[in-house]
Amino acid sequence: MELRSNITGTALLFEGGGMRASYTSAMVVALVEAGIHFDFVAGISAGSSNTGNYLARDAWRARHSFVDFAADPKFGNWRTFLRGDGLFNAKYIYEETGLPDQALPYPWETFRDNPATMRLGAFDAESGEAVWWGREDTPTLADLMVRVRASSTMPVLMPPVQLDGRTYVDGALGPDGGIPLSAAEDAGHDRFLAVLTRERDYVKTPERFPAFYQRYFRKHPAIAEALITRWRRYNETRERLFELEREGRAYLFVPETMPVSNGEKDVRKLAAAHEMGLAQARRELPALREFLGLPVS
Repeated sequence: MELRSNITGTALLFEGGGMRASYTSAMVVALVEAGIHFDFVAGISAGSSNTGNYLARDAWRARHSFVDFAADPKFGNWRTFLRGDGLFNAKYIYEETGLPDQALPYPWETFRDNPATMRLGAFDAESGEAVWWGREDTPTLADLMVRVRASSTMPVLMPPVQLDGRTYVDGALGPDGGIPLSAAEDAGHDRFLAVLTRERDYVKTPERFPAFYQRYFRKHPAIAEALITRWRRYNETRERLFELEREGRAYLFVPETMPVSNGEKDVRKLAAAHEMGLAQARRELPALREFLGLPVS
């Protein structure tokens, strides 16, 4: 059966936030279950995993990626960190588990046949510039997953990704601070559904130990600078989204409360966060359908 998009003219944006996506992956589940399919989807960091799972129309994988999978003994810990694989065992998580017969088999054919435009954001450690990858960059499952990994590579906690002679880390260091608004605007969109991972009253504060980043990333000063200044860009992007919301041009899915941190690995806490997100997403679905111009059942 031919896959089609039924939402045009509104971009779907997924913020990053590590394991806070246990909450926001519920929006992937709710949208897939409701048959709401956007024709433009962008994500950064953990939001790139939500993007990939949404475009594959896989509600099971959306939940499992940020809940049950945390119990996998190879998920990552201080031992994997000390041997250089990261506190989150990134190569295993992103590049191995999506293969057939592995922990999180990825429905590649559905992703491939989905006509929607995609943008995944990462940060080029040498140039200090953001990079946005689309379908032209992901002709195979391996190409997709290494870019999801690069987008999700939290500095210090995970090793940078080497790809095509460049070094990449988390897309949250880019111009939007972690919410891919500019990718959608650059593509000509002026209406948005933004799935955020922080409460409405959250304000990011400056880094407390800038000198640590400057020392740690002395070979990649652009990473240090982006980390130190990220708080300002993040807050500016959120304020821009709140203004778009007031203008009626954005629908913001904002967690009523965020019960887990970006590094949470307790499956019970992650499952509870997902259920909270699912309850909120389903409760807001009528208002979202109205915003999108869909019939409200």
